[in-house]
Amino acid sequence: MADQWPECVSRVKGVILDMCGVLYDSGEGGGVPIEGSVEAVRRLKSSDLQLRFCTNETQATREKFVAKLQRMGFDIDVREVFSPAPAVVSVLKERCLRPHLLVHDDLLPEFDGVDKSDPNCVVIGDAADNFSYQNMNAAFHVLISLDKPLLFSMGRGRYYKETDGLKLDVGVYMKALEYACDLEAEVVGKPAPMFFQSVLNDMGIQPHEALMIGDDLVNDVGGAQRCGMKGLQVRTGKYRPSDETHPTVTADGYVDNLACAVDAILEHRRV
Repeated sequence: MADQWPECVSRVKGVILDMCGVLYDSGEGGGVPIEGSVEAVRRLKSSDLQLRFCTNETQATREKFVAKLQRMGFDIDVREVFSPAPAVVSVLKERCLRPHLLVHDDLLPEFDGVDKSDPNCVVIGDAADNFSYQNMNAAFHVLISLDKPLLFSMGRGRYYKETDGLKLDVGVYMKALEYACDLEAEVVGKPAPMFFQSVLNDMGIQPHEALMIGDDLVNDVGGAQRCGMKGLQVRTGKYRPSDETHPTVTADGYVDNLACAVDAILEHRRV
């Protein structure tokens, strides 16, 4: 159940859901739904609330990722899902940039229409086993050879949860390249304000009319709050009890799981 609740929840017009750690736990075979989450999504879709999904998932194309969630039973359409790869491709094309890619093999089709010859920037995502010394060093050499090195990171998470435990995320490797090359990466994905704003624009609502629900206190909740939204943290996925005493970020509410969150949302809207 929710311990506390944003007072403005009755005025919320849209809900934005993180995916891994909120809807499901990733792992062998694609992962497993978190108990009650499939029905929770169905209930939100049956309400008068707008619903979007916002993820930093970069181990597959958006189409393959959504297909996996659909096989789990979730009612999700590709058009409702916002992820970093399409966003960074748009940035690359707008700025006429040619990336060196350090990404998961399954994500490569997202960059089919991008010129990758003679790279003048580096793009990294959650490359998993592709984060070898050799591949990190190759990305380093591209950056250090540039007069104005430019690094794009699809998210900056420290870790995420799979069914067999916590795994290092892209932010760890982003920090290594930042340190080695004395630069600051441009983050595309949560918690970048422009990424959240693109979701709000799609829904046609203002920040104060939206509620973000995630398991990552800093990137989901904190990122949403900096954009003027309310942020709710679930105690599933990568949640740690120490999140509730974090020195700089405090969620507007804490709840055991998405199903409990939806119960509270719909109840408060009836009051």
